[in-house]
Amino acid sequence: MARYVFGADVGGTTAKIGLLTETGEMLDFWEIPTRTEDHGKMILADVSDSIRAKMKERNIEDTEVIGAGIGVPGAVNADGLCYQAVNLGWENYNVVNEFHSKLKLPVKAGNDANVAALGEAWKGGGKGYKNMLLVTLGTGVGGGIINEGKILTGSFGSGGEIGHIHLVDDEEDACGCGNNGCFEQYASATGAMRLAKRMLASSNEDSVLRNGEFECKDVFDAAKKGDALAVKIAEQYGYYLGKGIAITATVVNPEIIVLGGGVSKAGEMLFDLLMPSFKKYVFSGCSNAKFTLAKLGNDAGVYGAAKLLIP
Repeated sequence: MARYVFGADVGGTTAKIGLLTETGEMLDFWEIPTRTEDHGKMILADVSDSIRAKMKERNIEDTEVIGAGIGVPGAVNADGLCYQAVNLGWENYNVVNEFHSKLKLPVKAGNDANVAALGEAWKGGGKGYKNMLLVTLGTGVGGGIINEGKILTGSFGSGGEIGHIHLVDDEEDACGCGNNGCFEQYASATGAMRLAKRMLASSNEDSVLRNGEFECKDVFDAAKKGDALAVKIAEQYGYYLGKGIAITATVVNPEIIVLGGGVSKAGEMLFDLLMPSFKKYVFSGCSNAKFTLAKLGNDAGVYGAAKLLIP
């Protein structure tokens, strides 16, 4: 009998849902709006209804479904309790209990970044490795740690929050978490823009970046073309990226480090930028980790959510 599993990745705007086989073949993929009004009380009902509708469409019986996994933007402990998901309006909300009560199938839940890491370990850049670190470079810096094939969740669901490792003592700007000098203040897309604007303000050096508004991608594109000031910005960015990853790798000793998120579209250049400081700061016994780029893009969370149900 065919065996199916559903994976859902819930964001503040949309929820991505996939129907997969137990071997990880994506059979169907769709999105539904995330209704965050009334403290997000309809989100899990909407996901459940959508899954049930897909089962009806494809004539899938309950006995053919292993279950459904879900990733959410907040810390989730081993019991499925989400302490807070600001973008969804949840606080002290048991995702597993609520999801199961609506779907009536086996369910599991996890933090979206951790779940995405599991997806990359299963079918993406970390495939074939039991110990993997995923570093997502987007608006912030996210992380997911896979230890012996399983997500490192931590006692309160906050394992893998590498974006809030402290890197710089004299940073005056506050991070979104309330602390100062966090990893993500320098190695995220937002951080790259901060570094660029600071260097532009402190230098009179000519650069294409002075020709109007620019985005993070423009910094790396300019550096690839040899713009001297852009190269300096990119090198400074790489220094912080490598140092933050070195600190994390020294703690978790991964076999492979996977870079994802929007900034990772800069490609192999990132490895050249980060390796000098990575090698400088990492413990020697953790220095041989391989580096690669993420392969699943925005689908990683759906794959990982499904994998939560598969041994």
